[in-house]
Amino acid sequence: MSDGPSRIVEVVAGVIRDARGRVLLARRTEGRDLAGLWEFPGGKREPGESPEAALARELHEELGITVEIGAPLINVPQAYPDKRLRLDVRVIRDWHGPARGREGQALAWVPPQKLASYSMPPADRPVVGALLQPDRYLVTPSPDDEKSWLAALDRALAAGVRRIHLRAPGIDRDRWSTLVGRAVRRCRKGGAQAMVNGDIELAREHGAGLHLRAAQLVGLDSRPVAADVMLAASCHDLEELRAAEAVGCDFAVVGNIKPTPSHPGKAGIGWDGFARLREQVALPLYAIGGLGPDDLAEARSHGAQGIAAIRSLWPA
Repeated sequence: MSDGPSRIVEVVAGVIRDARGRVLLARRTEGRDLAGLWEFPGGKREPGESPEAALARELHEELGITVEIGAPLINVPQAYPDKRLRLDVRVIRDWHGPARGREGQALAWVPPQKLASYSMPPADRPVVGALLQPDRYLVTPSPDDEKSWLAALDRALAAGVRRIHLRAPGIDRDRWSTLVGRAVRRCRKGGAQAMVNGDIELAREHGAGLHLRAAQLVGLDSRPVAADVMLAASCHDLEELRAAEAVGCDFAVVGNIKPTPSHPGKAGIGWDGFARLREQVALPLYAIGGLGPDDLAEARSHGAQGIAAIRSLWPA
């Protein structure tokens, strides 16, 4: 993969909510790159300026508000034809003054569930995923016995896992179908999204999302499930990621980041390798491979939606 343009542009943006929980978006004005698209308000960071100072300045200049800057949300690397952008997004803890488009830009207060329907620049799309979707994606192991497996699933749900990849290599399909049905009902009751590995008919039968294997992407030229069914894919390189994006995946899993027992002798791509893939696509991405909840901050700092894992998320 080419390193692409070398010019790096540091940009800061804020997630601003009103009293009703709506999120503020600004529309890029005519004459700018990506004119007409909606983005999280902010702007370029000047040399020597801290991200916090840059964001406070930009939001005052653009919107006329003063802000209290909260925690980092996500840092998205994104490659454009003429530059490499680094979008540092912070949660705005509080703000004061009437927000208005002081540079002629249109503003919109958007209910969170409608953010994905707005056309955005590629760097802003993963921000929506970071705001709305789970930061942990549990991949299930094969069951030794159904009772213990379901009990562990219940514990994972009780611990707050809200997206689960139902995967059990080597299991008999009839046995697996019965177990998937039970797992999906538990996920639904616990408010979690269940994703079935690879089997389109099984996902449809049980009303679950579909997680495609990387090898399945090669034979697809369109989305294999309806638009209202969550679709994901496992990816290992740029070609697979672009295929996942082309068929309309809602997110993808990328790795492995570190060496793992499940991939003996295979070196991980590391966080730098992940970031180089991240900047080529706009999909929300989970990082996988030797990771756990303690890696979430590092994952977000390289543009990941969160982490996916078996061992660190599956209760012993």
